[in-house]
Amino acid sequence: MPEQAAPLPSVETFERAGLEAWPGIEVKWDGNWVRRAAGGYTKRANSVQCFDPNDDADVEDRIIGASSWLVVRGVKPVFRITPLSAPALNEALDDAGWDTIDHSYLYAMPIADHEQDSEAKLFSVLDPAFIAVQQKLQNYSEPVLAGMKALLGVMAVPATGIVVYRDSEPVASGLMAISNDIVITGNVITDPTRRRQGLAAAMMQTGLNWAKSKGAETAALNVQADNPGAQALYQKLGFTHQYDYTYRIPGAVK
Repeated sequence: MPEQAAPLPSVETFERAGLEAWPGIEVKWDGNWVRRAAGGYTKRANSVQCFDPNDDADVEDRIIGASSWLVVRGVKPVFRITPLSAPALNEALDDAGWDTIDHSYLYAMPIADHEQDSEAKLFSVLDPAFIAVQQKLQNYSEPVLAGMKALLGVMAVPATGIVVYRDSEPVASGLMAISNDIVITGNVITDPTRRRQGLAAAMMQTGLNWAKSKGAETAALNVQADNPGAQALYQKLGFTHQYDYTYRIPGAVK
């Protein structure tokens, strides 16, 4: 009989890997709820998240406390809602009129063999050359770039920046970080004038080649539900849907 592939990690394992692979600069645990702030760069690193569906004591007070903690740090209140979130948390946010935004998926797969693109380069995530490419392709302002650099500066796991070049020009980029043998991909971007040329796939394969060489066994990434193009790319590489998540933000005052 053919050997069966090992099951992919649990939701909690993926989410805890994400905490390390995409860290907050300030972190505070409240039971099994974690608050993270990183100067506002990305919702994931500037949000509150529950890791235990049964941790639902004093939900309303804890929402207020966590929201105030973020506001004091110059961050708008955001909750990341995953299958680990306490149902009572969602109910309390509903009752308080919080909106649901950015419906997204976590995709994952076991890492197979992938070849590095012949015109790709790997960088330290704080290498000025990688930072410059990200700023150019992402069209980041100086304040946003500063936020990105501050977050990358506290990254404590193996990580690499990836840039794919064509005719010596950077055309696709991303970064990958490994926690608990899971490589997490982020900041994927392709030159908008060079899309549909296989460049994002070349970037991903280059990074997955690096990750496997570092001992990673599983690859994971986040993709928004309203981005079918990215979903098709990742599915073609072998990624499959694992679970959904959303973000909750205070509703507009009526």
